[in-house]
Amino acid sequence: MFLLVLLLGLAAREVALELRPSFLRPGLHLYAYVGNSGDGTVTAVDLVKLSPTATIWVGTGPTGIRAHPTRKEIWGLSSADGSAWVLEATSNRIVARIPVGASPYALDFSPDGARAYVAASGSDSVVAIDCASRTIVGRGRAGRRPWIARVSPDGSLVVVSNRDDATVSVLDAATLQSRGTIPVAPDPEQIAILPDSSKAFVTSGSKDEISVVDLKRSALLANLALDGTPDSLVLKPDGGELYIPSSNAHGLLIVNTQTNEVGTYFLLLGMSPAAAVLTADASTLYVSDPAAGHVVPVAINIRQVAHPISVGQDPHTGQMTPGDDLLVVVDTASDELAIVRAKTSGLITLIPTGAQPHDLAIKVF
Repeated sequence: MFLLVLLLGLAAREVALELRPSFLRPGLHLYAYVGNSGDGTVTAVDLVKLSPTATIWVGTGPTGIRAHPTRKEIWGLSSADGSAWVLEATSNRIVARIPVGASPYALDFSPDGARAYVAASGSDSVVAIDCASRTIVGRGRAGRRPWIARVSPDGSLVVVSNRDDATVSVLDAATLQSRGTIPVAPDPEQIAILPDSSKAFVTSGSKDEISVVDLKRSALLANLALDGTPDSLVLKPDGGELYIPSSNAHGLLIVNTQTNEVGTYFLLLGMSPAAAVLTADASTLYVSDPAAGHVVPVAINIRQVAHPISVGQDPHTGQMTPGDDLLVVVDTASDELAIVRAKTSGLITLIPTGAQPHDLAIKVF
């Protein structure tokens, strides 16, 4: 019995070491934070122990959850309450609530983490928040029903998609004064900005198009016709290619960001590919297919599709942990978080969350 207990203990230790991400030093924690739209909570999940550790009520309709780049904090929005909230990662407590305006949906940080920017769809405005004092330090006007505000990589601009007037507002990040308003394809939604901050790509919510915007001149360069609905945007780290999962095209569209052309290479992926996450080394794109209940790995450099990974009933948002050790995917229908070991493309476990999980952030602290 003693030898059996000893062997079981050694086996458990080996499994724990195998699952522990390669970059994680003793004393560091790796957590996933899942926003649950069904019950207004965030579930904190320990990705080393592979278990939920806390459920925190954050407000009705949590959305836009982001890990702060420099502080031990998770930020998010309550769209119904018109507020931003700040969750302290070390204690799993809400430490601040900041009124930002009616119906906010997305949040972005300046590159240095000093400011957060939020577009309030119900008040046609954008606010800047000082992250240290958690106070509003700027307010600017956008177009009608601003959807998303994104900060350019150089930190100089805030780019806002305005759903109801088919425009993009370009604001000065320091003052939130307008630098230009650019007409784009109808119902603009998602935004991807090149690493050199020269161009932005903006999806249409009602047409199979993506608009290309020159941010230096505040001008429209092109509206590119796509072969399907642009469900999400994933930009290659060097900015050379833009990957667009399309549910009604059942595949992956690829845009050459230098020539502003939709690539001739089209990858057929499955029933309804809708979201994707790219590894840090840009070698593999993991595409979620909610209709099929799996994630499809795509080797980007050779344009090759690997065997699908079953991850639950309705997988959507996913993220990679630092070092590309784990793929973490939210399963909306089963109220679970799927954990996949990236090296073997194998499902490790499913972890319960709150009701209707939707948004996801990963934090090391």
